[in-house]
Amino acid sequence: MSAESAFVPARGLSAGHVITIYAWARDRTYPGLPTPETRLIRVDAESQVRADCYWQDHRNACPTLVCLHGLEGSSEKHYMRGLAHKALRRGWNVVLLNQRNCGGTEHLTPGLYHSGLTADPVAVIRALVSAEGLSRFSVAGYSLGGNIAIKLAGELPDMPDLPVVSVAAVCPTIDLALCSEALQWRQNRLYQLNFLKGLKARMRRKSRAYPGRYNLAPLDRIRTIRQFDDTYTAPSHGFGTATRYYELASALRVVGRITIPALIIAARNDPFVPVSQYQVADIRTNPNIHVSLQRHGGHCGFVGRPTADSDGYWAEQTAVDFVTRTN
Repeated sequence: MSAESAFVPARGLSAGHVITIYAWARDRTYPGLPTPETRLIRVDAESQVRADCYWQDHRNACPTLVCLHGLEGSSEKHYMRGLAHKALRRGWNVVLLNQRNCGGTEHLTPGLYHSGLTADPVAVIRALVSAEGLSRFSVAGYSLGGNIAIKLAGELPDMPDLPVVSVAAVCPTIDLALCSEALQWRQNRLYQLNFLKGLKARMRRKSRAYPGRYNLAPLDRIRTIRQFDDTYTAPSHGFGTATRYYELASALRVVGRITIPALIIAARNDPFVPVSQYQVADIRTNPNIHVSLQRHGGHCGFVGRPTADSDGYWAEQTAVDFVTRTN
């Protein structure tokens, strides 16, 4: 499972902050990527999620890749469409999942999403098995979505009906408490402010969609992700506190149970996802987990030099290569 080449950053992009911000801000094109079919899939009695689906001509004969975005992301994020572009060319169906409330779907659920909410991809996979006769799935996730992908892999022994055969995660936040703490480091202040800006705007949209459900009075006083999670995320999902939420929603709690091939791609110079979380005993001793720890790459950046047959987005290509090899 360790056949990937080492990542070499494009010129000028070796620094962690630089490649992180560059990848986030850069415009990209996806030659030949068709318009997806949009589906609304029910998760429970109150909630639906939106999935953007790209199909092969004979979809039920092909494997399907479910892609999960990061915090405050959506199916429109560049890495989501990059994964779709690469996987489609390798013969995969691709499903870009907007986790509940994301991608303009606040009206589809009264609740919020959280960093370990595997119920959304599980519901989507089961719905597509039933509706399309699909029989083989892999899951790829970035950052928060990477935590969900790895956590789902650890929960599979309790869901023997779920045909997920491999997972890949890029810079996954598998220790949520550690990552929340790292966002409070002085050098990461701008990242935290950016995430909070999106989260606060989402809460205001939720309040308009579901008047009276959420108390917005504390919103302007919140200065950290942990405070936001203590005030909104944890109570809304029954965790009580952010501490309890981070403990129960972190994939780190279940990595020892993973029995399918799992790839973790990470960078030593990631500004706010410390790589120490990938070096715990439950990961090091699990032969099903391969950690590809690179010197460069930043947070979900991994922008290398383009070649004749590659756009240079190394993590996307490595993830697609891995799930193809292990499917």
